[in-house]
Amino acid sequence: MASVLYEQKDKIVTITINRPEAMNAIDPETHQAMIDAWTRFRDDASAWVAILTGAGEKAFSAGADLKKMIPRVVAPGHRRDHELGLGGITRGLEIWKPMIAAVNGHCLAGGLELALACDLRLASPNATFGLTEVRWAIMPGAGGTQRLPRAVPLAKALEMILMAQSIDAEEAYRIGLVNKVVPLPQLMPTAMEWARTLCERGPLAVRAAKEAVIRGLSLPLADGLRLEAFLSGTLRGTEDAIEGPKAFAEKRKPEFKAR
Repeated sequence: MASVLYEQKDKIVTITINRPEAMNAIDPETHQAMIDAWTRFRDDASAWVAILTGAGEKAFSAGADLKKMIPRVVAPGHRRDHELGLGGITRGLEIWKPMIAAVNGHCLAGGLELALACDLRLASPNATFGLTEVRWAIMPGAGGTQRLPRAVPLAKALEMILMAQSIDAEEAYRIGLVNKVVPLPQLMPTAMEWARTLCERGPLAVRAAKEAVIRGLSLPLADGLRLEAFLSGTLRGTEDAIEGPKAFAEKRKPEFKAR
């Protein structure tokens, strides 16, 4: 059975980590399959939005499968700095299309780092979130030390990272780590609803806006404003940018083509 499932319905792709017997932990084969899945999504013009989730009801992902991944990354000659990050999206693979994490159950260590690499996060009430690596004398290495402090208040990020303690879905929502908590049976339907809403927006504008936000986080304000102006300018003259105002004036739903 495939360790990663890739399904597309209309313009929406669902990527499912499919190792429920192992809490959807990422072993080397799953890691590569996720890289392939995310690359496929990035390069497919017919795919506009992706949802990432885990199989079953117990775990989104418990992170790297330490028994299988640690021997690999400490092997002589291993050059991690030249690799894509865990699961393909935590380092090195730029995807400007919107990505939603639907967190069902435990979201720990590398699992949380995968969720943090997504743009929007939905959670079920049984979800738990934590970066527990220092408990085992290692540290978050797939973006956790960088993305978590950008997502939640610094004191909470340091509490989670240094004390290696998990928080529940209610606390994750309170501190802004997740956008919304919904009952487990409604988790994927809500993720699909959000994805459909994103598909109704101008796709090129959504991608440019995401790029402006993500790139701008590491820039001084003046440079960020120049980046925003540049990306805004790239939309002018596109078919969608002509269609949007035209549809508004004609009081109808726009028909975007990502062109």
